[in-house]
This record gives sequence, structure tokens and C-alpha cells, in this order.
Amino acid sequence: MKFRKLLIAGLCVASLGGIALPMAANAQPGVYFNTAPPPARSEVVPASRRGYVWVPGYWNARGNRHVWHSGHWERSRAGYNYVQPNWVERDNRWQFNRGRWNRGQRDRDGDGVRNNRDRAPNNPNRQ
Repeated sequence: MKFRKLLIAGLCVASLGGIALPMAANAQPGVYFNTAPPPARSEVVPASRRGYVWVPGYWNARGNRHVWHSGHWERSRAGYNYVQPNWVERDNRWQFNRGRWNRGQRDRDGDGVRNNRDRAPNNPNRQ
């Protein structure tokens, strides 16, 4: 009888342990600020480099403050377009969206105009 109770208790504990396993999350945590980032600093855009995309400087989030991240070159990836890092205001808070590579060539310079309608689809000086 004692063995049976121990066996049932052990099975109950084992089944609860399987439920309590942590689940993997693949969502990136958002970065929010109550104040807008300062105005962008002016930078000299270097001459274009074959095989690279110029990423203009932007205000990054580090700790509880805005930190300037100077412009830099990113090696281009075939079949992808680079989306610049940006700040978006939502619900009276500012959210930072990190730069990323998106699959597809519909808008190579990320200015919101499709390549087939864009006069300069590879414009490194877009706003």
C-alpha cells in the first residue's frame, strides 16, 4: 500500500515537472523611452562602396539614455534590403526598432518607393 502511494505521488510530481518546463520565446524585447531621441547629428556620407550599404548614424538606446551611434558600412546581402534603425512614438512612449535585413528587393534603399517606380532605387542619401 505504501509503495502504491509513493508511486502515485511520484507520477504526479513528474507530470507537474513536465508542465513547468520553460517555453522558448523568440520575440525580442522592446526598448521604450518616455522622451524622444535628440535630433540626428549631421554626418558626411562617404562615397558609395561596391558590396556595402551605408547605415547613417542614429540614436541608440543604452541603459536609460540615448547614445549616438556613428554611421557605418554594412556588407550587403544578396536578396535582402537593409531597414535602418529608427524610433517610433506609440502611446506617448518612444520605441526603438533595431536595424535589420528584410528579404526581397522591392525597395532596396528603404525609402518607401518600390524599385520599379523609384528614380534612384539605390540612393544612399535617402531620408
